[in-house]
Amino acid sequence: MEKVCETIHLKVPFLQRIGYRITLNVCIQVLPMLLQLPLPFRLPSNTTYYAETMAKILPPQVVEESSLQAGRVKASTIIKPIVYGNVARYFGKKREEDGHTHQWTVYLKPLLNEDMSTWIKKVHFKLHESYENQNRIILVPPYEVTETGWGEFEIVIKVYFHDPNERPVTLYHVLKLFQTANSSDGSSGPPQPCPSRKALVAETYDEIIFSEPTLHMHQLLTQPPLPVVPGPWRHETDIEAKHKKSLEQILAAKQKIRKEISELKEKIKSTRETIDMFKQQMGQHEPAQS
Repeated sequence: MEKVCETIHLKVPFLQRIGYRITLNVCIQVLPMLLQLPLPFRLPSNTTYYAETMAKILPPQVVEESSLQAGRVKASTIIKPIVYGNVARYFGKKREEDGHTHQWTVYLKPLLNEDMSTWIKKVHFKLHESYENQNRIILVPPYEVTETGWGEFEIVIKVYFHDPNERPVTLYHVLKLFQTANSSDGSSGPPQPCPSRKALVAETYDEIIFSEPTLHMHQLLTQPPLPVVPGPWRHETDIEAKHKKSLEQILAAKQKIRKEISELKEKIKSTRETIDMFKQQMGQHEPAQS
């Protein structure tokens, strides 16, 4: 009896640590399996290992039932700012063996100096079908893929998290190899490659928002961040300046729209007044009926 109590004391918290709600039905099915495990029951601190162990020792229906009951942190929202995009360099001429003109790197990285591997399990980059290995899976930082090519295309970036109860996030990035020159009249000219010594950068700022994450995911997201590199953390472009410029453009667009709406209201008011005036004049000139 002491061994049974000791086993329950040691092993039921193991189930709770990975976010499963322990019901009587689950305990009845799990207990015989847990009793077969050697004592003392010690596991590493990696919670991903717990989830994998759970899937191995429990029947599928128990895992499915428990997973659906995984608790979430109510009224909690966690935002992780990210930057994704590509940098490309022109060879200077077309490569003879394959016709490629550029070397490029597509990437996903944090806005701040933070190791995202604490909450990201893997990143899937889906390239153009013309590449021999179209699907690239990156398990550890830096989350990036370097290739060569001659054309621009859309790259699908899918981010998976350590907790499988959190749905993956999908991002889309159009690979940029050529810069578009602007003519004196403001129109866009044909795309041109950057000089070989200068890199072309196309980056996008975005945010991954976790609304009411699971308890496990909440713990991973809120633990003190580890730096990716010592010292200052820089991006290819000034994200803050770009973000500020975007906000200014949005505010300017709003003011322009408000002005246009105000002008349209005045025109509508003036038109209605003109219509009413014509109606009155027509009423005065209508012959009286006998």
